[in-house]
Amino acid sequence: MSIATPQGLEITAEIKPGFEQILTPEALELVAMLTRQFEPRRQELLAARVERARRLDAGERPDFLAETAHIRNGDWKISPIPQALECRRVEITGPVERKMVINALNSGADSYMTDFEDSNAPNWDNQITGQINMRDAVRRTIALEQNGKTYKLNDKVATLVVRPRGWHLDEKHVLVDGKRISGGIFDFALFMFHNAKEQLARGAGPYFYLPKMESHLEARLWNDIFVATQEALGLPRGTIKATVLIETILAAFEMDEILYELREHSAGLNAGRWDYIFSCIKKFKLDKNFCLADRPKVTMTSPFMRAYALLLLKTCHKRGAPAIGGMSALIPIKNDPEKNEVAMGGVRSDKARDATDGYDGGWVAHPGLVELAMTEFTKVLGDKPNQIEKQRDDVEVTAAQLLDFQPETPITEAGLRYNINVGIHYLGAWLAGNGCVPIHNLMEDAATAEISRSQVWQWIRSPKGVLEDGRKVTAEMVRAMIPEELAKAKEAAPNGDNPSYARAAQIFEEMSTSEQFAEFLTLPLYEEI
Repeated sequence: MSIATPQGLEITAEIKPGFEQILTPEALELVAMLTRQFEPRRQELLAARVERARRLDAGERPDFLAETAHIRNGDWKISPIPQALECRRVEITGPVERKMVINALNSGADSYMTDFEDSNAPNWDNQITGQINMRDAVRRTIALEQNGKTYKLNDKVATLVVRPRGWHLDEKHVLVDGKRISGGIFDFALFMFHNAKEQLARGAGPYFYLPKMESHLEARLWNDIFVATQEALGLPRGTIKATVLIETILAAFEMDEILYELREHSAGLNAGRWDYIFSCIKKFKLDKNFCLADRPKVTMTSPFMRAYALLLLKTCHKRGAPAIGGMSALIPIKNDPEKNEVAMGGVRSDKARDATDGYDGGWVAHPGLVELAMTEFTKVLGDKPNQIEKQRDDVEVTAAQLLDFQPETPITEAGLRYNINVGIHYLGAWLAGNGCVPIHNLMEDAATAEISRSQVWQWIRSPKGVLEDGRKVTAEMVRAMIPEELAKAKEAAPNGDNPSYARAAQIFEEMSTSEQFAEFLTLPLYEEI
């Protein structure tokens, strides 16, 4: 079917029945207005990323910015947090798929970050049906009949928080004045147009998570978009609240500044640990002294991760902002009680550490973990909604500590094979339309897959990329292992006979052995869906 679109806006994808309720002329007018006003700045900031990456490749080391010292040293706080966001002890996350949305809202978590980004394969159907699911969830009409079961919302549900796509991702199916638009602006504008006023009428508001930022200037762009959107929709300034994921090593040096730029729209920061590890590998990929151990060995107690977590916590509470801990990727293991107890112990210690440090909440990827995580935060917080009053003046984090990349060993054949296997398995599922995949009893999304492929790329090139048995990791070694790990991935995947897995193995080989490092796994993948 065809729909009316604003002048200069073109949709190149199929408009399926029901899509016209989201892609209304008025909603698309907001998309076009924001694109025309802010797309040039997005492109400038993406170009600045490229230039910064070039300097890092040449040996520059990040540091706290001299020109913004007055912000770090200033005495200021973010605007007050709305009541709906005061208590966020446990946040569950997952893609915008209908059953997931219902189960997550019903999970008993305080809030649910519904994801148009890393746990979602952003094909056209997923993005627009996701918006339909959001509309229905906000109005509490969302329901599903599946396999003889009825899914619908409980009386009490989690607070909804939406993650649009990051600045680097386009929406290739929508053109404004002949050019692709920002995926993030598209996701944000459609959600705001259809839901912001309804959310306010129901006692909450339009709340967001903002991913993948690398600088406070990127936060400033979001803030200006918030201001323009609130004005266009007739909403009071400061209605929108956004939590920023600190999931790049460069953003870690600008946390005060990011909170400052968003101060009237801020809902705090989150320690996005998996993307953060990936960012460290990506930014120092050519540094001959940089090399991380097997992925499972790099934990939140590793020196550079501990420094980042404590600095985030101190920064947030100093500014009156919530500090939200990152994702424990462990999930319940139903068929092995012994392994399940080990996994649950891992989640328990992760949440206990965050709560004791002073974090106000943390993430889980599975409804079965909500109660466990809630228990650990309640032990520390009691009946308080958060512990923002817990100031960490004892914490002093230097640039050197943020860059203390340990552990470097061990690197094992099992670790190398694990990376290859997870990469192929995840990419195969992503190409088939699923961006959130349980693999080896962990919930994998784009961030964890990024670690897998970037580690392999870096181990091949680093002089320190040597297995503990003395063999150097090489492209030839990786190419020899790929068919074996493809066979295992196909056997383990529920839809392993899908041709997407063979294609995934080709992509993994190209991306891990090519001379040039691809900035994001999802960029070339997106062109295939």
